[in-house]
Amino acid sequence: MPISDSDISNTLADYLERYPEQAALLSEPMRLLSQGKDFASRRSFPMHATASALLVRDNAEILLVEHLDYGITLQPGGHLEPDDASLIDAAVRELAEETDVDPDMIFAASPTPVYVEYGKVPARPHKDEPEHYHLDFGYAFTTAHADVGSIQESEVTGAAWYPLAAAEVLVGKRIARAVSAPARSS
Repeated sequence: MPISDSDISNTLADYLERYPEQAALLSEPMRLLSQGKDFASRRSFPMHATASALLVRDNAEILLVEHLDYGITLQPGGHLEPDDASLIDAAVRELAEETDVDPDMIFAASPTPVYVEYGKVPARPHKDEPEHYHLDFGYAFTTAHADVGSIQESEVTGAAWYPLAAAEVLVGKRIARAVSAPARSS
């Protein structure tokens, strides 16, 4: 069953319950979500949901990719697909697609995203996309043994493990939440 607007709204509500100080920053996406508009579809404008993965290895390194379209270093992630069962599943799929990391070698640090960002995306005429916003749900994962395989060259130009301090400079403060995410209860 595809991800619904209700799934996206409920995940955002769970996130805001954990991080209530983020409510003002996310007021516009909350307003848009209340209108219901198939926000799981990448063809939903002015906003649609995306999912990302912050993979921490041995509490010392974060896996980041060089994004082809944006030309910047960031966490693996991207648009939702109709066969994604949940936002966290979409994050795992994107991680595996972009970096060839074996999903069986990673573990969710928390079922709740460690960050949700609402950010402007420039128009991309070659993809028939006007300027719009991504509501990105970022999940933290841990691994002891996963490594990068063949990268998805249509999306990324490289993938590498970065020391935490270097990753934070490149990607921002969300790295700290990935490392400090509460352990998932059994």
